[in-house]
Amino acid sequence: MSKINSEFSTELTKLGCPVDLNVCFNCGNCSAICPLSEGENSFPRKIIRASILGVEDDIKTSLDPWMCYYCGECSETCPQEANPGELMMSLRRWLTTKYDWTGLSWKFYTSKKWEFSAIILLAAFVFFLFALLNGIPLSTDKTFINEIAPWRIVEIGDWIMAGVLAALLISFIFNMHRMIIIKDKTIKVPLKLYFTEFWTLIFHFASQWRFSDCEIKIQSFWKKLCAGKYNYWIAHWLLMSGYVLLFTMIVIFLEWFQTDTIYPWWYPQRLFGYYATFGLIFGTVYFIIHRIKKDRENSKHSHITDWTFIILLLLSAVSGILMHISRINQSPLLVTYYLYVVHLMIVVPMLCIEVPFSKWSHLAYRPFAIYFNNIKMAARELVKKQSNSTAN
Repeated sequence: MSKINSEFSTELTKLGCPVDLNVCFNCGNCSAICPLSEGENSFPRKIIRASILGVEDDIKTSLDPWMCYYCGECSETCPQEANPGELMMSLRRWLTTKYDWTGLSWKFYTSKKWEFSAIILLAAFVFFLFALLNGIPLSTDKTFINEIAPWRIVEIGDWIMAGVLAALLISFIFNMHRMIIIKDKTIKVPLKLYFTEFWTLIFHFASQWRFSDCEIKIQSFWKKLCAGKYNYWIAHWLLMSGYVLLFTMIVIFLEWFQTDTIYPWWYPQRLFGYYATFGLIFGTVYFIIHRIKKDRENSKHSHITDWTFIILLLLSAVSGILMHISRINQSPLLVTYYLYVVHLMIVVPMLCIEVPFSKWSHLAYRPFAIYFNNIKMAARELVKKQSNSTAN
């Protein structure tokens, strides 16, 4: 017996769903028009129906919201203007709050006070930590970055923060796995499938390829690329790859990246840093422009957490490149010092809030959803083959 949540539509409204679910009369247009909806992954019609009824258990075990990449086709063509694309976005937020056993995701998604207070408190913690450890430099002489922030000390802080965030996110993904696979009594998944399907997790995390399929499939890849059909995927991929590259260099290769030697512009660490900065700035500015102009269906409705995330990411990139310019030009100590502190006052709250609890967690949940979906499909295929073999 599936549990009915009579307050489900109210919960979705708190998470940014802009329409009354009851305006949908389940015509199926959204599933018919969706370029990603096919075979067993026919959405969003089924999950919309479950949302209208408030069948919470079915929604928790569903992968449909993560299979959607919000191209907006369904919302543009919906005869009832029920905005199924935005409903799927709200469902992703709802699922994020269910995977999160701490309850913080719900607080950050539904309360501006909680989110902004957390950002301010974490920024203040970084500021006072630097003031406690370093004091406030009084000299205005030129300086090296490792004189004010030794990389070994910063690296310890990086590893502690990365370890905590990774532990939280991994525990949420295990919770996701429990809801989607362990609790699904209709299928038994052999252990070997976790290994044989693992490549799909790596591929979709690295490429975000399903974003590129959020277009009508009537042209070749190169024709659509030249016609600007893949702008959304390119912007998203640049943003994602820039973030992952910069995070990797800062957390794993800080000694190599935060160096006092002024290498030529074409040295690898500088090229990687410039690419990451370009990806972050290009991607964030692209999405900000479209959210302001509201010229795409998926840009017309922006939750406050969408804006918070994208602005923090942009400020992280801008403050980082300004600090880099100050360093390579050997600016006075006070300039470099304060730019460094301000940069970390932005980066630390952005990572601590967005990675495990908010928008950036989708970067992990989506590839894992595809991975779990492929595992379940492969398990069903094995059952069919075994049944056919027995019958023969």
